[in-house]
Amino acid sequence: MSEFVKIEKKWQKRWKKDKIFQADPDPTRKKFFFTVPYPYVNGSLHIGHGRTYTIGDMIARYKRMLGFNVLYPMASHMTGTPVQGMVDRVNAGDPVAIEIYKRDLRSYFDTEEEVDAQIAKFTDPWITASYFAKVISQDFETLGLGIDWRRKFTTGDKQYNKFIEWQFHKFMEKGYIKQGNYPLLYCPNDGNPVGEDDLLEGATAKVKEFTAIKWPFEDGFLVAATLRPETIFGVTNMWIHPTEDYVWAKVDGEKWVISKAASEKLKLQAKDVEILETFPGSKIVGKSFQAIHDDHLIPILPAEFVDPNNASGVVYSVPGHAPFDYIALRDLWDDPSGLSQYGISDEDVRNIEIISMIDIKGYSEFPAKDAVENRTIKSQDEGEKLEDATQEIYKAEFYDGVMKDNCAQFSGRAIKDVKEDVIDWMKTNNRVDVFYEPDQRPVICRCGTDVQIGVFAGQWFLDYTSPGWKDEARRALASMTIVPEMFRSLFENTFDWLAQRPCARKRGIGTKLPFDPDWIIESLSDSTIYMAYYTIAHHIHDNKLKPEQLVPKFFDFVFLGKGTPDKISKITLINTDLLKKMQSEFRYWYPNDQRHTNPAHIPNHLSFAIFHHVAIFPEKDWIKNISISEYMIMEGRKMSKSKGNVIPLVEIPEKYGADVFRVYSVSAAEPGTVMDWRERDVSSMIGRTKQFREIVSKYAKKKPKIYTKKDNPSMATRWILSKINSTVAECTDMMNNFRLRDFAIQVTSEMIRTVNHYLNRPGIPKEERDGTISYVCELWVLLAAPLMPHICEEMWSKMGHEGYVSLAEWPKPDKNLMDKDVEMTHEVVESTIRDIREIKKLLKGKKAKKVHVYVAPEWMFKAIISIRKAELAIIVGDIMKHLMSNEDFRKHGKQVKNIVDRIAKENGLWDHSKNAKEEMAALKDATAHIGTELNLEVIIHSSEKPKYDPQNKARFALPGRVSLFLE
Repeated sequence: MSEFVKIEKKWQKRWKKDKIFQADPDPTRKKFFFTVPYPYVNGSLHIGHGRTYTIGDMIARYKRMLGFNVLYPMASHMTGTPVQGMVDRVNAGDPVAIEIYKRDLRSYFDTEEEVDAQIAKFTDPWITASYFAKVISQDFETLGLGIDWRRKFTTGDKQYNKFIEWQFHKFMEKGYIKQGNYPLLYCPNDGNPVGEDDLLEGATAKVKEFTAIKWPFEDGFLVAATLRPETIFGVTNMWIHPTEDYVWAKVDGEKWVISKAASEKLKLQAKDVEILETFPGSKIVGKSFQAIHDDHLIPILPAEFVDPNNASGVVYSVPGHAPFDYIALRDLWDDPSGLSQYGISDEDVRNIEIISMIDIKGYSEFPAKDAVENRTIKSQDEGEKLEDATQEIYKAEFYDGVMKDNCAQFSGRAIKDVKEDVIDWMKTNNRVDVFYEPDQRPVICRCGTDVQIGVFAGQWFLDYTSPGWKDEARRALASMTIVPEMFRSLFENTFDWLAQRPCARKRGIGTKLPFDPDWIIESLSDSTIYMAYYTIAHHIHDNKLKPEQLVPKFFDFVFLGKGTPDKISKITLINTDLLKKMQSEFRYWYPNDQRHTNPAHIPNHLSFAIFHHVAIFPEKDWIKNISISEYMIMEGRKMSKSKGNVIPLVEIPEKYGADVFRVYSVSAAEPGTVMDWRERDVSSMIGRTKQFREIVSKYAKKKPKIYTKKDNPSMATRWILSKINSTVAECTDMMNNFRLRDFAIQVTSEMIRTVNHYLNRPGIPKEERDGTISYVCELWVLLAAPLMPHICEEMWSKMGHEGYVSLAEWPKPDKNLMDKDVEMTHEVVESTIRDIREIKKLLKGKKAKKVHVYVAPEWMFKAIISIRKAELAIIVGDIMKHLMSNEDFRKHGKQVKNIVDRIAKENGLWDHSKNAKEEMAALKDATAHIGTELNLEVIIHSSEKPKYDPQNKARFALPGRVSLFLE
């Protein structure tokens, strides 16, 4: 068990008892409304989720210490099909689903019997969701999240359903929600459209439209699906898998040959499909079909690489312009054995001529051949190389390709402009249709079923292309802060492609569509403006308002200011004072000042939140700031429950300690980069956390004292007083600019190094040391509080402070104590120690007893300061000219050149003391420290008149770059 658990539980209990994170409107204070996505409660959370929530809590805690009235609420997301899907799998006895749940539950129960007993209750999605909502809330508390739990709700609550109904009434009023036939990701088992939250795999999948080309064959059509219909003029053959099942099917009255798998897909895509005959592909291999643009016949060849589950299972071959086709045909030319069984002779295959139909500068008449040979591709097994070649040719042809003379009326046209015209031409000849597929595989529903594309009449969808909607969303995005800024382009790209999105389905948990109750609003569409609901959720709960009271006019009044309290009270039977109170609370907290999450939510939740806010709320209530932190992986691999390489959030306090986890998850990577959890690195974080606690505990009871110049403190004390106040300024800047990793490292590793360095300096009077470190520790605890709240509360209490450090004021740097010259001078001392160490290594067994340190003369300090003030470029001639124009420097001509040469060598200026006197004083003050560190006698000299310089080393001394002689 972690040694920190006792402290953490103690302070979590006190926070809860004193309700320190409950936030109510206070007109005298500036508010900060902060949200993170509510968790989906279909299972336990892991450390990857924990990082997102920890960063969020850190931001909220920092703002609270800055004096903001911070609202940081939380709820539970349970709508949609993920919970339903898992429950169905458990009820069906799916061993994978059962084991996933058991793995989750073992973290909460002591025995396997208890786990089995809980699993037995997971026969109902509500019971399952309620259980995980409860334990996830507990996990958040043990992680130290400062949440206002009064405002919690679930998206399955009847009152929340009324809020979502109001949202969709608003969409209908704006004309943004429509009904029609639309292709969408669809689970055949559930009989439902699916969205990102419904998928076990393929969460980023979208609908991809193929052009289904109908090639005349026997008394029907051989139907091949393609993404490049303009290449029909270069077809030399058709590929069919000889051992897979194909069908003759009547499709909307026409006879088609397609794979059996394709026929099942078409049934979901608004096609009337009747299977007439099922046969192996070998039955039609060796036969011919007719070209689209003329009457010539084209052979059908066998190919085991054809995937019958991809599109129609029929692939046309364009070997002049498709590397995969070229090498497949070449393989048959090289070894036609086995074709005779299909009635195909060697001569038949070798007589197939490659057709060149696209002209591209820089390539021969057969670009695919060039790309294959340039990569020395020998076989179809070299898939990666072939894919690379394919991308090269497709890109070159799209941007620079021109149709050749054999392309009928399209000859001379640019490839990038011709696709839609070719499709339109084929439509006039009834030679084209559409076929839909997911744009990636696998795509698996949470019920375990392969997801297909469905097209159904009467599907409800949000039309993001509705006039003006995107313009308003883009205007909102432009006015919004995105942190890190690099993620803004992902929003812009999402806005570009976002079009019609299904928003309802027939199955699952959720809000019924108010104007068509046979449909249930899907889980990404009901989780976009719920931030507004947080502002009144506790009032609805505490006053036991019934769902039927929460009519649309109620939400119009509270959120949009429409109507009067008296009128709304008559309609809803809600007290006018309560109505006014809820409206006032919403107006106080809104807009959402910052929303924090991860990049996966940009193409859905976050973009939808922007669109839905501009659709419903006035501009003053649009989201102000969105911050993003990247994912966590583990030991270089993506985390996955199914792979078992996750650490449940519930195990964190016992295994490491909440504060250790918080420190590691923030300090291991900046928010904008993926964090790789390395178990071996966590132990170092435990060590740093212990050091922090031990140092602060030792000096917690000491009386803090600030030693000013009149107290004549040691140079080391002047340095650490300046350093801690500079650290306060730097940490404040880091937090304000989302440099959270830098912040975490600064308040842990760097501060430990700084404090230990001071404590190890000899010659500092004990009273001075104790008072100074006590002062430093007080500031240190305040700085570390957002990161390590539990330990900091413990230390704050030990220091004798009243109240909580979580509610204390964020420190401000004392500018009177900040002295950059002192900090620079200290660095000169430390760099001197490093240089001496390096020289000692070069002595090769010879043991030095003394070190003579030579400090540069005052005129050199003035010379370098003069260069710095002149802001000269690092050009030797210009710097020399500048210095030699000054009579005070000119008389030191040769030494001036040494300075300029050193500046050129280092490509810039370096830090140094304010003047020679301070540098000399600092080094003399540090002689005991230097001597102790290096086990040497230390003698400090002025390089102008050194008392001892047997090897003439003094002439090499520069400001901040002392010269050294060891003997």
